[in-house]
Amino acid sequence: MPTRTARTAWNGSLETGSGQVELSSSKLATFDVSFPKRAAEEANGSTSPEELLAAAHSACYAMQFSAMLGGAGGTVEALDVKADVTLGADPAGGFMLTGITLTVRGEVTGIDEATFQQCANDAKASCPLSKALTGVEITLDAALES
Repeated sequence: MPTRTARTAWNGSLETGSGQVELSSSKLATFDVSFPKRAAEEANGSTSPEELLAAAHSACYAMQFSAMLGGAGGTVEALDVKADVTLGADPAGGFMLTGITLTVRGEVTGIDEATFQQCANDAKASCPLSKALTGVEITLDAALES
């Protein structure tokens, strides 16, 4: 399996510095990052490790869930997966991820609600990024739509 690479070029202190995150493997984009914007409610044109992790987790979960649904006999028409990654205070000092919420809405034929829910939970447990993030509580809100 391939290795994917990203890199960050950073200048300055935590409080006043900033950087650029480059998606090196795909060469698709470079994004601005700064701690003040990371800690603010509004991103104002910058990304953050949490947003990048949310993007990766939602994509990984969508792929895993699609595989689970297909294996259960379902036909995936559409999945809409959102990941919310929350940064908060670490009681030991500094910051930590305080939770991840996966929200998925799916249009899937050939399975019932119980099978959809089972596949949703199995995908949460077996998604490679969910496995990597075992130190963070991951909650799931899944609904089969018609």
